[in-house]
Amino acid sequence: MQQFETITYPKVELPVFPDREAHVTEFGAVPGGLVSNTGAFRKGMEALHQAGGGTLTVPAGIWLTGPITLLSNVNLHVERGAVILFSHNEAEYPLIQTSYEGEDRIRALSPIHARDAENIAITGGGTLDGNGHLWRLVKRSKMTDSQWAQLLRRGGVTKGEGAKEVWFPSQSSYDGHMNKDIKPHEENALERAKPYFDYYRPVLVSLIGCRRVLLEGVTFQNSPAWNVHPLFCQHVTIKDVFIRNPWNAQNGDGLDLESCKYVEIVNTRFDVGDDAICMKAGKNAPARKIQAPTEYVTIRDCVVYHGHGGFVVGSEMSRGLKNIRVENCAFLGTDIGIRFKSTLGRGGVVEDIVLDGIHMVDIPKQAVLFTMAYSGALDESQIDPEDVPEFRNIVMRNITCQGCGQAIQVDGLKQLPIHDLYFEDVNIVARHGIRCEMAQDIHLRNVTVVKEGREEEQKTFSETVQDGFTYDMW
Repeated sequence: MQQFETITYPKVELPVFPDREAHVTEFGAVPGGLVSNTGAFRKGMEALHQAGGGTLTVPAGIWLTGPITLLSNVNLHVERGAVILFSHNEAEYPLIQTSYEGEDRIRALSPIHARDAENIAITGGGTLDGNGHLWRLVKRSKMTDSQWAQLLRRGGVTKGEGAKEVWFPSQSSYDGHMNKDIKPHEENALERAKPYFDYYRPVLVSLIGCRRVLLEGVTFQNSPAWNVHPLFCQHVTIKDVFIRNPWNAQNGDGLDLESCKYVEIVNTRFDVGDDAICMKAGKNAPARKIQAPTEYVTIRDCVVYHGHGGFVVGSEMSRGLKNIRVENCAFLGTDIGIRFKSTLGRGGVVEDIVLDGIHMVDIPKQAVLFTMAYSGALDESQIDPEDVPEFRNIVMRNITCQGCGQAIQVDGLKQLPIHDLYFEDVNIVARHGIRCEMAQDIHLRNVTVVKEGREEEQKTFSETVQDGFTYDMW
């Protein structure tokens, strides 16, 4: 057992709320999905917050609204049968400076958001729907002919030809992509960005600098971009939640946990259009100025039905990640199973991570992938030593995969090989075997790779490989 496996994680603190309840209907909310209830949600939140806290209950029905600000000491309780449907009303979603994909960006205000709040929760059995299809672009290659024809009937703007054709929901979305990002530090940036409003798709749930957060029982779905994004938060619990986006949702990540500490993710399901359970910690040198690694995270009893990766680290990991445990999870048909990714320029260290009891079925690509070439080659002459990322001290135990493209792939850097990976009791049925390049101290104990469809062609490894190797008898 590695020394870091014996570390005791601090207990994750749960929010506590006063025994005070109000219904959103008390503040003028009207169900049916035709009348905007933005004011009612705002009044209900503010009334409970000013009274010292409590629970704002949303009963069964469809509740159309603009953005909701979560306030300290308030639990937004969405009852079973209730759907909070977020509008796409430009007047209610101001463009703001925030963080997205690990760096400062301009985005529209998130439908659900909080900043520097304490004791906040979203609970119940209901659904929060981001109406993301009104914001997202769609790639032709991800749709059938009939789906594409139906999409075109909605209007919008298309670009390109054949499989490379892309549909944009509006002219402002298309124009934004053609003009690319306006940087938030540029003069009059927010004003200049307004004509491209739809380009600045928000994440559905944005929680920044919050403490004692509980997300329990609800469904978060159909986000304009990422689904749930806690950033610089502490004591976060996500339990019995369903996080879903269409499989072709552009940037349709499930959970992006960024620079957070003391986190527990339990019995949560993911069915998304990009990475599912993703650990992040900022992007490149600007992010490294802030000492805020993602650490002390426990993930257990979760299922991923679709995604680009089941459990994912990076590629934005520049502040570092450490002390993360993933236990008893199933990945069913994700593009890649266990996915660690970074690139030159990121810097940062990913270390002391244990994955124990991961079971995978029908993984088209790699069951386990470590890569330092996520975004392609860079001019290595311009790389500072601090820009070189490092993966080390990672244990993968009791891993099974029934069917995948490649069993294990490790692609490191010549500046700093990926090192000290521990594989124990691993059984993978794959079309291709193990490939490690620019890797050192790869420890294999009872690792069996079986040729898919030919059980007699298999090999069991129990050895320590000092330098990278390639094993692919097929």
